[in-house]
Amino acid sequence: MISLALLAFVVSLVATLWVRRLFRRAARYADDAPQRFHWGETPRLGGLGLLAGWAIALAALPLLQRAHMAGNIDSVKLHLGTWLLMLLPAFVGGVLEDMTQRLRVSWRLLLTLTSGLLAWGVLGVSVPHLGFGWIDPYWGAWPWLGVGVAVLAVTGLPHAFNIIDGYNGLAGAVALVVCLALAHVALQVGDRELAAVAIALAAATAGFLVWNYPRGLIFAGDAGAYLWGLLIAVISLLLVQRHPVVSPWFPLLLLIYPVWETVFSIYRKLWRGDSPGMADALHLHQLVYRRLVRSVLHEDEARNMLARNNRTAPYLWSFIVLTVVPAVLFWRYSGVLLGFCVLFAISYVAAYVMLVRFKVPRILQRPRE
Repeated sequence: MISLALLAFVVSLVATLWVRRLFRRAARYADDAPQRFHWGETPRLGGLGLLAGWAIALAALPLLQRAHMAGNIDSVKLHLGTWLLMLLPAFVGGVLEDMTQRLRVSWRLLLTLTSGLLAWGVLGVSVPHLGFGWIDPYWGAWPWLGVGVAVLAVTGLPHAFNIIDGYNGLAGAVALVVCLALAHVALQVGDRELAAVAIALAAATAGFLVWNYPRGLIFAGDAGAYLWGLLIAVISLLLVQRHPVVSPWFPLLLLIYPVWETVFSIYRKLWRGDSPGMADALHLHQLVYRRLVRSVLHEDEARNMLARNNRTAPYLWSFIVLTVVPAVLFWRYSGVLLGFCVLFAISYVAAYVMLVRFKVPRILQRPRE
């Protein structure tokens, strides 16, 4: 596993740097984009480096095994080609959007839905149970419900990661920690193939983060967010499907931050009469940027904006701790996991309302100089 992770990290590190140099002026956020919180021309095709690191490392598994550097992982059982087929529609759509910024929301949704249907068709993803004995018999009587939830998860999670991909190190750190948590539980139940997929993605993400945080030399873009969302969704579903001891609420708690951010964003946009697909600057991380992060140095505008951007992600990393730690500790116990999901949703709404009303706790405020 260490050799696999090291290879994924190095390939992603080099490929991301190469992509940055090749597409430095070809794929960047428009100057008037609401999600633009940086200065200058920064490419948003980091997803290409992520895919290269993840896919090349897994493709090299047979070579690593011949060199006795990969442990007991069945590369044939892993079915890398099937995973790449599942990724293809949404990832290509993400790259096109990063390059042109002209792909309509409806088309992006259709492409991620296509990947979701492929995940069901070629990988057989489903949600076979809900983790509660009193409802599981009824759930099992209608297996199409489990398929529908699985396809919805694979379709929606890429867009959830795209929503939180607003500041240097935010979405990447979430993906990194979630992948490590999934790999940990996969190893606990003896599924080394799923653990390898998760570890390769975590290592590739680490290679990308070298260039993304703190300086923001390249962004993951839609392609990177879709890659994270698709792979993490499928790993989570297969882990629950193959191993009934793993609660289906375990991956939900792991991912409750991007999932709830998406659900809450849809609600507030509909409440205002706006389209849920319309981009805005009212997500939680954007409010943290405006309300909590304050510059204390008198620098030029570009360096000032970069400093504020870099200080935003650590505030949101606390959400990772509040969800990942209980998820890893109680991955078997559905009731406890569901309780933490509800607690997070309540805490999120309370924090959002405080930020909107400028009622920020003093302990979270940056002292002024």
